[in-house]
Amino acid sequence: MNSTAPVVAIVVAAGAGVRLGGGRPKALREVAGRTLVRHSLDGLAAGGVDRAVVVIPDGERAAFETALADSPIPASYVLGGGRRQDSVRAGLAAIDGDPVLAECDYVLVHDAARAMVPGDLVGRVIAALVDGAPGCLPVLPVADSMRRLTGDGESEVVDRDQLRIVQTPQGFVRTVLDDALEYAEASGLEVTDDASAVAARGHRLTLVAGDRAALKVTEPTDLLFVEAIARSRS
Repeated sequence: MNSTAPVVAIVVAAGAGVRLGGGRPKALREVAGRTLVRHSLDGLAAGGVDRAVVVIPDGERAAFETALADSPIPASYVLGGGRRQDSVRAGLAAIDGDPVLAECDYVLVHDAARAMVPGDLVGRVIAALVDGAPGCLPVLPVADSMRRLTGDGESEVVDRDQLRIVQTPQGFVRTVLDDALEYAEASGLEVTDDASAVAARGHRLTLVAGDRAALKVTEPTDLLFVEAIARSRS
């Protein structure tokens, strides 16, 4: 691996945020004076990411360029697809087509909705890749009791000690991720995260400690938590 190659993040920011409301892309919602996508790039940059490819909705490029005009790292843009894996593949294609970005060995895939991702978490993901992991994802233990529905209104207890909450950014050797998503496309496999595609290709995933601050903004209440985190940091 080239130790001087850039670390590139594909930032998935094409979601409409229907459950969040407000009538604009979720990643452009402002919290503590900055958009969610800008907060995300701050955390990625603090953890060691050098450049970003931001996956955006059609017709919103000018708004994203304004939101990231003073981004701590250079950002380029690509339109998202119908599924998450389509959006990530579009980001990988943008990397392949850029002579600077194409030098990267490692790619991180991050949800812009996890706006308050700490730099320490990002750094742990990158360190795992440098240490030889083909794929890495941050996880948290499950704090709540869990039950599984078994049908007919019945349920059963699930051992939460065996469960983990998955966060982003998820990190990969670029060639491993590219191959895994191509495999998923060819085999008709739909995945909710990129690590699932990499695991389906037979690669072992390394788990690192996540962070409660890297919560995903989905509903209006989540904005309150994110704002509290942002203000505590400032």
